[in-house]
Amino acid sequence: MVALTPGKKSGVVTSVLQRIGLKSDHLQLMSMGSVALCVALWMRAKTVDQDERGNAERRALFVGLWPPTFWLISDSLGRRERRRRWR
Repeated sequence: MVALTPGKKSGVVTSVLQRIGLKSDHLQLMSMGSVALCVALWMRAKTVDQDERGNAERRALFVGLWPPTFWLISDSLGRRERRRRWR
């Protein structure tokens, strides 16, 4: 648990991502890539036999949950990048 001082916002995830060198553009590309992966997995699910189809469709749906997460983290990281540029 991170203790926050009054008036200080928590940016643990974005600060760690920034320290390792990720930029908001990288996460936006990951978001778009996961959309493509979801579509590919969904199309592949249509080619497997009926016994395995349910599992393949669930996998595609699971990957389909990633894009909004990556995009929102990218947005937070982008705001942090803009704040640093203005300073």
